[in-house]
Amino acid sequence: MNPPNEFPDDFSSFPPIPFALVVPPENPNPNPNPTPPPSQTPLEVEDLSSSHPLSFTVPKKRRRGRSHRPATSFHLPQFPNGGFSSNGNSLASSSSSSIPANSITHNVENPSSKPAPDMSDEIIVINKESTAEALIALSAGFPADSLTEEEIDFGVIIVIGGIEQVNYILIRNHIIAKWRENVSNWVAKEFFVNSIPKHCHGLLDSTYNYLVSHGYINFGIAPAIKEKIPAEASKPSVIIIGAGLAGLAAARQMMRFGFKVTVLEGRKRAGGRVYTKKMEGGIRVTQAAADLGGSVLTGTLGNPLGIVARQLGYSLHKIRDKCPLYNVEGQPVDHDMDMKVETVFNQLLDKASRLRQSMGGVSVDVSLGSALETFWQVSANAVNDEEMNLFNWHLANLEYANAGLLSKLSLAFWDQDDPYDMGGDHCFVPGGNGRLVQALAENVPILYEKTVHTIRYGSDGVQILAGSQVFEGDMVLCTVPLGVLKSGSIKFIPELPQRKLDGIKRLGFGLLNKVAMLFPHVFWGTDLDTFGHLSDDSSRRGEFFLFYSYATVAGGPLLLALVAGEAAHKFESMPPTDAVTRVLQILKGIYEPQGISVPEPIQTVCTRWGSDPFSLGSYSNVAVGASGDDYDILAESVGDGRLFFAGEATNRRYPATMHGAFLSGLREAANMAHYANARALRMKVNRNLSKNAHSCASLLADLFREPDLEFGSFSVIFGRRNADPKSTAILRVTFNDPRKKSHEGSRPDQQHSNKLLFQQLQSHFNQQQQLHVYTLLSRQQALELREVRGGDEMRLNYLCEKLGVKLVGRKGLGPSADSVIALIKAERGNRKPASTLSSLKAGTSKLKPGTFKRKMVRRAKILCSINASPLSGNSNLAIGKLPEENKNSVQAVSSTFGSGWVSSR
Repeated sequence: MNPPNEFPDDFSSFPPIPFALVVPPENPNPNPNPTPPPSQTPLEVEDLSSSHPLSFTVPKKRRRGRSHRPATSFHLPQFPNGGFSSNGNSLASSSSSSIPANSITHNVENPSSKPAPDMSDEIIVINKESTAEALIALSAGFPADSLTEEEIDFGVIIVIGGIEQVNYILIRNHIIAKWRENVSNWVAKEFFVNSIPKHCHGLLDSTYNYLVSHGYINFGIAPAIKEKIPAEASKPSVIIIGAGLAGLAAARQMMRFGFKVTVLEGRKRAGGRVYTKKMEGGIRVTQAAADLGGSVLTGTLGNPLGIVARQLGYSLHKIRDKCPLYNVEGQPVDHDMDMKVETVFNQLLDKASRLRQSMGGVSVDVSLGSALETFWQVSANAVNDEEMNLFNWHLANLEYANAGLLSKLSLAFWDQDDPYDMGGDHCFVPGGNGRLVQALAENVPILYEKTVHTIRYGSDGVQILAGSQVFEGDMVLCTVPLGVLKSGSIKFIPELPQRKLDGIKRLGFGLLNKVAMLFPHVFWGTDLDTFGHLSDDSSRRGEFFLFYSYATVAGGPLLLALVAGEAAHKFESMPPTDAVTRVLQILKGIYEPQGISVPEPIQTVCTRWGSDPFSLGSYSNVAVGASGDDYDILAESVGDGRLFFAGEATNRRYPATMHGAFLSGLREAANMAHYANARALRMKVNRNLSKNAHSCASLLADLFREPDLEFGSFSVIFGRRNADPKSTAILRVTFNDPRKKSHEGSRPDQQHSNKLLFQQLQSHFNQQQQLHVYTLLSRQQALELREVRGGDEMRLNYLCEKLGVKLVGRKGLGPSADSVIALIKAERGNRKPASTLSSLKAGTSKLKPGTFKRKMVRRAKILCSINASPLSGNSNLAIGKLPEENKNSVQAVSSTFGSGWVSSR
């Protein structure tokens, strides 16, 4: 029997709404999911009365204890050129470039009198639920009108833009939505074969493989999913350091992929910073489960941990919005005053946003705290003490949300992840999040009390040193918290790249502590989940400023008092008895005036996350001088796919959250599997190439049937998942190709030395077999070559004079090219060619434009010269043999140029 669906009607409350999806232009600049720069992210409240076709509010992730910001809106963007209606039957056109409505129908009324339509040019119709399915995909982090960078890098489609992209998005949304209907099932690709037109089955393969391999569907701990874990591992060994949510998520995925997994955990338990402690005591043995670490599921729409809870049949408790505040004397804060100060606080955040817009890049070096306090001083001339205390309470709540001092938070990027905030309620898991950890750790091979101090990585694999033990594997995933990386307690051999070291240093890692108290009975009432307390000392504003009531979910009368900001650091050295005494003073000040007696607690626990050697803090934030880029930098693998990193501090979209850590583990499982599969295929290909030169030539010819760039007589292939402009590409020049015009774009008056040679070669091979010559160059050089005007003769001249490379036969490319060929073959796998490939015209780039166009704040990532070749830049870049039947002919004409552009050696 399937567990009950706790969220069956997440979207059912939305009224019917028009949903427009149009065909984006060919090869647009998608720049998927950008993090808006400061100048583009005003904090003003959305006008929800606009006529936008889709708008629903979701709370900010920043609402840890109490909402201090207006709710924002999710929007399904409209396309400018038109789209099809939600019933999928017609395409609303608003420009001449849109596809006529009558081209969408699948049935031809009179096939005898009309030519058969090109099915590849049609928008497919899956069902009439495209709107709801788009919403579900949106909640999972997928944009409605474009691809994510991850999708582009994976190569889900050949050409960005056009109908193929629209159809991919429709199939992707449909698959996600169908699995979300019952997350306890394993949804197979065959389930969709009948609903997807046959001409799109290749696209279905690509979509399904991407979603499964990256953990967007078929993940978790449902029996049907656990059954997919093979009994015996058939792939290389992987070592995972850390049994937190990131490590457990990665371990389960890698086990399902068939890898041999070993998890090394320094603690005596799994979960890391997610820790549920069983508290008990008293004459009648009162018990409760206290979440001393991560406690709140921040948003349930699309939250993967919410999905795990559904698979386990756990209900979730919505945290109620009611949060009364009490002043220093324990009296309730006046409601009007409360609303006034909260409104002013939100306005100051708006002003801070406008300030960073006006400051531009300078705001990177300014703290959020300095901006807020400056504005407050200007506008707070007539405030009384209690209003000041209220303002400080909101500052403490903000420091809680970011686990950092406002004086150290970046004004420019402190909220860079807000655009990706998951919608839905904030919830508790009854019984604690340890229940999720326990389920995820089941049957995962975890070795406890293994404190790692050295990680060695190289081309042959990895060695992990924990105490006197050495663990060896093919790859290693490091999931330790950012605080541990900052401390340098783990030695990396060789040292991590300076780029990553700088990112580790720039990002902030803050602190949050708690006091958990188990009482004999509930004296605070059960009609609320949170209440707050003000302080008259700004340096102690975060000390026990917020209380969480766990009475409804912990199994007993449990209260948790939170300590944030500067107070959290001082709390590390505060004696536990003093801390408990102070908390009880606050509680007695609130409830005894109401005639309610506050009993002595049965058991208390004080956390010390800053002193814990396995965490050295609580969660990450964007400190002054840092940006969202640093999360991406921390996520980058090192050592050519040997050393990987996961954890909440590697997740740009969802940092400082439990689901962010979990998702990063799924992400890295996909990355590790990719590198391992590529290495395995490379070894296989290299063995075959060394044995059979003919098969090598056939493989290369096969790859060039789908070149990534094609212009004139030139074709280029490269690895689509490596966005580095300096990565190696293979260029092929074809002579005697009747499909191409060698003089394309040239003018009669253009004279240069390569023209004679080009004409000689074309003449010599006229009416004979084609001649293919090759060279290795960088990806950026290939792009520059494509832009050379004047036809193939000018491009040959550019190769010779500008790049100084030689064209060679297949054998002349050498082993370096074999590795590139293996990687490209590994990436493409058995994916079927796109239906639109044959319709591409010469000169059209198949390169994903989003691969090179990075977010504005990422422009500093590529500092080295783009003109440098990945190999030597001299004329001996590639040396080898042309086919014997062509060797003499090429030698006869290769002396035309001084430096030479054809090598027959």
